[in-house]
Amino acid sequence: MLVLVAPGQGAQTPGFLTPWLDLPGVEDRLRAWSDAIGLDLVHYGTHADADEIRDTAIAQPLLVAAGLVSTAALGAVTPGAVAGHSVGEITAAAVAGVLTDDEALALVRTRGLAMAEAAAITKTGMSALLGGDPDVSLAHLEKLGLTPANINGAGQIVAAGTLEQLAALAEDKPEGVRKVVALKVAGAFHTQHMSPAVDALAEAAKKLSPADPKITYVSNKDGRTVTAGGEIVDRLVGQVANPVRWDLCMETFQELGVTALLEVCPGGTLTGLAKRALPGVKTLALKTPDDLDAARELIAEHS
Repeated sequence: MLVLVAPGQGAQTPGFLTPWLDLPGVEDRLRAWSDAIGLDLVHYGTHADADEIRDTAIAQPLLVAAGLVSTAALGAVTPGAVAGHSVGEITAAAVAGVLTDDEALALVRTRGLAMAEAAAITKTGMSALLGGDPDVSLAHLEKLGLTPANINGAGQIVAAGTLEQLAALAEDKPEGVRKVVALKVAGAFHTQHMSPAVDALAEAAKKLSPADPKITYVSNKDGRTVTAGGEIVDRLVGQVANPVRWDLCMETFQELGVTALLEVCPGGTLTGLAKRALPGVKTLALKTPDDLDAARELIAEHS
């Protein structure tokens, strides 16, 4: 059984969309989306530097556009399940047929802008914990007032909070944690600090006409499969201020009988987690069109 997954913010790199523009129709599609959402996806995906595409308001639409373009390039594919990490959930919702591609781009544009505005209210950030026992680390984060914003499985936890709280964490690491690494992000995503973005996203969601998913959809909220389109959209709205439970998503993949995991462009992060947490499952990260033939072989073998 094949699971198709979409990465979240941080997966983007300068120029990562450049090779995809050589495929027929891709540039036209990106330019149409760019006009619709008021953001030049072609420029940011090809010529912008790392600092420019780190901007939340730019990175999020760019990632969803890349995920949809690379999925379309695979041709007809019906995975056993779909899921996305953080903003990748919007990509997954479009792949599952819950949202149209245009709806997905409109929603993610609102999401990126609203989260960037929320991040500007208080100086916050995120730090990754390397090593350690998850239970010990979670208890320590709670003591410091930090939120485990991403519980990614394979021993990976990302803490989020104010810069003062994160400085305290760097000085007082949980027992067993080798290192605390500050991440280059604009704010404490998936925490209460993003609550102002929820209202903006809820307002944008009123304009959507979600359909029930045609493919099994696994949610970041709790790793559960969700069968109603309206509930998926509600979860997309609330998730910006709540932790990503990718560990539970991978547990659900196992329960569903996953044998292969394909990560759409810009792939790499989620396949890395799967290699550690899902032993025996074949993985493939879709990075450039050169990976398409191998991806189609994987799809043929495991769909």
